[in-house]
Amino acid sequence: MKKKTLEDLAVTGKKVLVRVDFNVPVSDGKITDDNRIVQALPTIQYLIDEDAKIILFSHLGRVKTEEDLKKNSLKVVADRLQELINRPVNFIPQTRGKALEAAINAMKNGEIVMVENTRFEDLDGKKESKNDPELGAYWASLGDVFVNDAFGTAHRAHASNVGIASLKEAAAGFLMEKELHYIGETVENPERPFVAILGGAKVSDKIGVIENLLKQADKVLIGGGMAYTFMKSLGYNIGTSIVEEDKLELAKSLLAKANGKLILPVDLVVTKEFSADAAYRTTTYKDIQDNEMGLDIGPKTIKLFKKELKGAKTVIWNGPVGVFEFEAFAKGTKAICEILANLKNARTIIGGGDSAAAAIQLGYADNFTHISTGGGASLEFLEGKELPGVTSLDDALECDCGDDCDCH
Repeated sequence: MKKKTLEDLAVTGKKVLVRVDFNVPVSDGKITDDNRIVQALPTIQYLIDEDAKIILFSHLGRVKTEEDLKKNSLKVVADRLQELINRPVNFIPQTRGKALEAAINAMKNGEIVMVENTRFEDLDGKKESKNDPELGAYWASLGDVFVNDAFGTAHRAHASNVGIASLKEAAAGFLMEKELHYIGETVENPERPFVAILGGAKVSDKIGVIENLLKQADKVLIGGGMAYTFMKSLGYNIGTSIVEEDKLELAKSLLAKANGKLILPVDLVVTKEFSADAAYRTTTYKDIQDNEMGLDIGPKTIKLFKKELKGAKTVIWNGPVGVFEFEAFAKGTKAICEILANLKNARTIIGGGDSAAAAIQLGYADNFTHISTGGGASLEFLEGKELPGVTSLDDALECDCGDDCDCH
């Protein structure tokens, strides 16, 4: 069932409650990556152009102590949004109360109010994270309609998404709509050949993803730390490489179930210590020494993966294939970026998290069809799970006029 989208709502003159994902990295009081703010701009700009009154909700970090209240205020985010949108953003350092209500009631069309970090409500009883009904009802009472543009939190049922959506007319913002289109529809109905690339540290984090993609994809390429669990399950020595001993039988069963669809690395870059400056060498799995660990895929694996990706029309990538934070062990991840950037007539999607960070950090952000803003949400979506933040939105109206109709 398709969901209502922003353009399905009448918003002119309305108080529009918007859940955005402004959970950006902040260091020494400065935002180090504003991509999530930038991705929300089309929805915010549309609401400005439609003369809506825009009330923004977001979380930032985790809030468990009084110290977290000091370091996780959204004030720095409001200041950056104001620069990007080139208009005032009225930041209210409260999550509820008379000052917030007065600011909202005084709004004129096209104005923006940003509410303080929704997780400040978690300091006393996790009211936001546990979808406290009283909190959801309070926030819902502040506006007329609700727009969820926070795909990054769509896998969580919180008061600021599911709580509000259950009480107001609720639709997907442009970013949410784009995420659902690119990840959801691509996995369900991909143009073939469809190849998935999975990396990251643990098999356990991606069991459901692997099982779902083995049903959907033509090939699944495995890299990163999770590859060593698969290799050990086949009897190879992996030295001191990261491994999940309790997942060896599972890895073996996934390989058996895959019928040749799972493609594992054939060589790797090894070192004796986890350090950016450590000496390293390239070797095969047969020749790893007991005191060595793998931190990247090797050149033969890059060549193999390039061959498997040749001619692919749909590619989804989730998880770096090496420790890309260290330059010596970033070659594999960079090579994946280059291969995908040069695929002809292919839809290439990064499923959020570290692989998205890697592509952006390595300078390939503009070479992909879509880079998801959701880490955990992307993973659960790739597993085929329903996301509470999505299912709580209103269903789109259906008609018999055909896809190009303009009746609603």
